[in-house]
Amino acid sequence: MGCFTFVKLMMVLFNLLIFLGGLTLLAMGIWVSLDGGSFLQLLGPFSIQGMQFVNVGFFCIAIGAVLVLMGFLGFCGAHKDSKCLLLTFFSIILIIFIAEVAAGVVALAYSSFAEGIIRAWATPALQKDYGSDPVVTKIWNTTMTELKCCGFNNYTDFVGSKFEEENGGSLPPTCCLTYSAPCSGIEAEPSDVQGCFKHILEILKEHANIVGGIAAGMGVLEIAAMIVSMYLYCHLDNRIS
Repeated sequence: MGCFTFVKLMMVLFNLLIFLGGLTLLAMGIWVSLDGGSFLQLLGPFSIQGMQFVNVGFFCIAIGAVLVLMGFLGFCGAHKDSKCLLLTFFSIILIIFIAEVAAGVVALAYSSFAEGIIRAWATPALQKDYGSDPVVTKIWNTTMTELKCCGFNNYTDFVGSKFEEENGGSLPPTCCLTYSAPCSGIEAEPSDVQGCFKHILEILKEHANIVGGIAAGMGVLEIAAMIVSMYLYCHLDNRIS
């Protein structure tokens, strides 16, 4: 009985934290959706340029709603000794865990094809949409400026592009070491500015351990939550009797 009471208390506190965290994310998501400009200004100039293309508000609302639901089910299931709520909580955690494992397996299996998939989108976008589509142009300008890179592979991604034709043979300034316009292909070749994909790949490799650690930590917490909820579920009848 002492062990049951301790596990129940931990379950209540754990899910209370999840519930409060979900409410915080939910409130932040609603704030971002209603007043996104103020939120982006708080995050600095880079976010003002780049994050406006990601609907942060709806993302936070979705994640917050899931956390609120999970926290509510776990908290009420443990506090009210409800087997139905505990089983529902266990089922949701199990589905999320299976989805994460499946996503990880797919990511590992198709990682070798990632470059080809990204290249199939990036190169045509630079050739046809850069300079004419404001969204594509701003995303690439922000990426190239922040990472000090040029195109997906290098400056040749802009050779023969719509942008080059409309600007009299000039390439984006970041393709030349001087970072000044006009930047022609003749000046860009000796500059040897690397493509953005190489920089992004290096950043991903540098942070792979952090991402893996976070994923492993989430997996451990989810397994612990499933074990605790199932323990309470199986021992409720003995405690009631």
